[in-house]
Amino acid sequence: MAVQRPYRSPADRLGVAAVRVLAGLGFVFMLAPILAIIPLSFNGGSYLSYPLQGFSWQWYEAVFAPRPWMPALWNSLTIGAATTVLATTVGTLAAYGLSYAEFPGKRWVGALLISPMVVPLVITALAVYLAFAPFGLVHSFAGLVLAHTVLAIPFVVITVTATLHGFDRNMVRAASSLGAGPLTAFFTVTFPLTAPGILAGAVFAFVTSFDDVIVALFLAGPEQFTVPRRMFNALRDKLDPSIVALAVFLVSISVLLLVTMELLRWRSERLRNRPAA
Repeated sequence: MAVQRPYRSPADRLGVAAVRVLAGLGFVFMLAPILAIIPLSFNGGSYLSYPLQGFSWQWYEAVFAPRPWMPALWNSLTIGAATTVLATTVGTLAAYGLSYAEFPGKRWVGALLISPMVVPLVITALAVYLAFAPFGLVHSFAGLVLAHTVLAIPFVVITVTATLHGFDRNMVRAASSLGAGPLTAFFTVTFPLTAPGILAGAVFAFVTSFDDVIVALFLAGPEQFTVPRRMFNALRDKLDPSIVALAVFLVSISVLLLVTMELLRWRSERLRNRPAA
C-alpha cells in the first residue's frame, strides 16, 4: 500500500522551495570563499590572481620547508595536544560531577566552567595576560597551554554532559552490585559507552587551541608563535601565496576532524539505540 503524502497547498510548496533556495544560497555564500582559494594554492605565478599562471606545488613546498612555517606548525600541534589532554581530563571529570553529584552552588560552578564561551575573547586574553604576568607565564609554552585549556574546557563539559544525559546509570549500578568499585565501574562501563562524546570534546578542545590567535597575540613570544599567529604577522607584512597553501592545508584538517566527529556521533547513536540483550 502506497504511503499517502500530506496535502500541501501551492503556498506551502512555494514556501518550502523558498527556504531551500535561501539555504542553498547561504551555503554558497559561506563555502565560495573557501573553494575559491583552493585553485590559487596551486598557482604557478607569484600573485594571488585569476587566471592561474600554470600548475605548481611550489607554495606547498614552501609551507613544508624548514622555515618559516614548520616551527609554527610544530608549536601549534604541541600546544594543541597538551591542551587537549588537560581540557579533556578536567572537562570530563567536571561533566561527570555536574551530572551526578549534588552539592551547594552546583549551577554556579557549571556557569563558571562555561563562562569563557560567553566572555569576549579579547577580554579573556587580557585577563589571562594580567593574571599570568606576575608568575612569569607570559611568553611561555606553559602559559599558552593553560590559557588554551581554560578556553577549551567549556566545549568538553558541554559535549560530555550531553553524552551523559543519555547514559543509563543502571548499568553502573549493575556493575557495582557485581563487586566493581567506582573506578572499575567507570573505566569498564561508563568510559567505553561515553567515549564517543569524550573524543568529540577532545576534538573540539584541539580545534579551539589550534585556531586561536587572540590569546597568542597576548601571550606568545617569538619562540611560541603558532600557525595563526604566524599567519597574522605574514598577512600584516605581505600577502605571501604560501599562506593560501597553508590555509588549504588547515581546511583539509578541519574537514577531516568534522568527518571524525560525525563518525563518533554516529557510533554514539548506535550504542545508545542498541537494544538490550
